[in-house]
Amino acid sequence: MNEELNERCRLILEAIIEDYILSGEPIGSRALTRRHAIPLSPATVRNVMADLEEMGYLTSPHTSAGRIPTEKGYRFYLDSLLRIKQLSPSKRQSIREHYRNRRLRMEELLREAGRILSTSSSYTGVVMVPQLATTICRRIDFVRLSARRILAVFVSQSGIVEHKIIESDLPLNESQLQEAANYLNQTYSGLSIQDIKQRIVVQMAEEMATYDTLLRRALHLSCLALEDDFGGQIYIEGASNILDQPEFNDLSRMRRLMRTFDQKNLLMELLHKSQLAEGVQIYIGSPDHYSDIEGCSLVAASFSSRWGAIGTLGIIGPTRMPYSTVIPLVDFTAGLIGSILDSEEE
Repeated sequence: MNEELNERCRLILEAIIEDYILSGEPIGSRALTRRHAIPLSPATVRNVMADLEEMGYLTSPHTSAGRIPTEKGYRFYLDSLLRIKQLSPSKRQSIREHYRNRRLRMEELLREAGRILSTSSSYTGVVMVPQLATTICRRIDFVRLSARRILAVFVSQSGIVEHKIIESDLPLNESQLQEAANYLNQTYSGLSIQDIKQRIVVQMAEEMATYDTLLRRALHLSCLALEDDFGGQIYIEGASNILDQPEFNDLSRMRRLMRTFDQKNLLMELLHKSQLAEGVQIYIGSPDHYSDIEGCSLVAASFSSRWGAIGTLGIIGPTRMPYSTVIPLVDFTAGLIGSILDSEEE
């Protein structure tokens, strides 16, 4: 049968996926014709379901007569059949109210976004803090911990605060550290961390850097402090919500998911991929793709401010989550966080 699905196949596939999203149970032909105004006999529906299974859009779990969607089936549904609902005005207003008249620090703002995504969807909310390299520097400070151990504190234009302990080859006192910080703040404030790194490399290569003690000291400290990227940590809210879904009665699947939440490497990879793309992105876990979140999907979108603070937020739920309502929820929240960051920078 041609892989280009005809209208009959599309109708049956859409009905099966939407029924399965609601029930979590395999869908049979007789139940399908009872619940939907499908102008076909149960026998014809069974034949279409068999064709869809042969093409890889459906599968039969165990010996059940019913079918459930495969990753391929969900992907076709998302790309070609899904009708996304509008977030209601009351829901939008309810989400906005969580932030009204609250001056939250960046970390608090992003944690709150994760909590709202979780409570609004009854699934798990995830938020990746913007990496400092993508943000604009407001200031940098150095705090002396001992003769050679120094705490570097970065504050971005959008309010991200990051700390890092560095080891200096040069013994430095508080006054010298303050001088170095003043120079860096006067010279580099308002630039992205990426631009600062590039300019420091150029400056260090210039001959003048070997003669100016203050400049050499400042560049030495900034090189140590900027050696690795900051940020990128992930906040996970409502992790236990997803375990209430019947898909996670399987202990091995539950353990894999909890390990993913704990180690965060896969989430970091997927959320970072979403930063590089426009709009809402959907990642479906399966034995062949993202096996650690098998049975789950991640719906994610990036957020940013005019200062370049780019992070990602999303919802992890069962693969049969109601995408028509989850997608607009993620999209609206990402836009709202971006607008809040902009307003706080004015």
